[in-house]
Amino acid sequence: MNIKQAISLFQSYQQSNHRKRTVESYRFLLEQFGAFYAERPVDTLRPEEIYDFLERVTKDLAKSTRRLRYAQLKAFFNFVIERTHILTNNPCNDPLLSKAFRAPRMTQREIIGREVIDEIIYRCSKARNRLILELQARCGLRIGEVLNLRASDVSGRRLTLRRPKSGREEESAFMPETVATRLKGYIEAEGILSDNRLFPICYSTARSFVKRLGENIDVKIRPHDLRRHSATYASRNGVPLEIISKVILRHQDLKTTQMYLGRISETEALRWMDVLHGK
Repeated sequence: MNIKQAISLFQSYQQSNHRKRTVESYRFLLEQFGAFYAERPVDTLRPEEIYDFLERVTKDLAKSTRRLRYAQLKAFFNFVIERTHILTNNPCNDPLLSKAFRAPRMTQREIIGREVIDEIIYRCSKARNRLILELQARCGLRIGEVLNLRASDVSGRRLTLRRPKSGREEESAFMPETVATRLKGYIEAEGILSDNRLFPICYSTARSFVKRLGENIDVKIRPHDLRRHSATYASRNGVPLEIISKVILRHQDLKTTQMYLGRISETEALRWMDVLHGK
């Protein structure tokens, strides 16, 4: 099997099993790879050639993008080798390649405390904007999920999230009673029809007002910080990690959830020791 045939097989599989966004993300890389090596048998590609190719197509890109392209090419070879039973090793598994395109070091973002989040929310006088803040900070929703909500997605304290990031057809999220009551009143007051979006604004508009609200109290904040806060606040109040991961953040991997949680300070550690064992 040559590279051109392998790409066709891989793309056919993706069309049936992955979201359109994922397919499009791979498309550019595979088109470039096919242009270089279309007629080459899959089992003849060497790590040095993979390195040269990735350097050409990612030379001026960010480290995270370079790592993504490497990971995509590695996934492509894994799929082809497993599906066709070709007796060869994945050329992307070479240690030098892994080192050259390793993931950038994660920087821990500062977690914004409950008092600050509450002040930002309480200072927000516009019902629409306050609900957007609360659905992220109290319920753990992504900003895209909030902006895509329609009136028909609201059922009591349960929200149905259509086409979530996980790739599932839908997921469920849950609201505190106070937020659910406020959301119901907002829908009724605005006369929002079942098929209409609750918050018909774009991401840049949402980001702008969140940033502006933070600046009012000298805090740098972006929408995703609200989701991160929801996870850390739940963790600090004794909610099991599995509940935070599967119910609040809806992650498929606990490791992803752990990356959301802020570092524990010495004061916090001592407080929990007192809670567990007394002073």
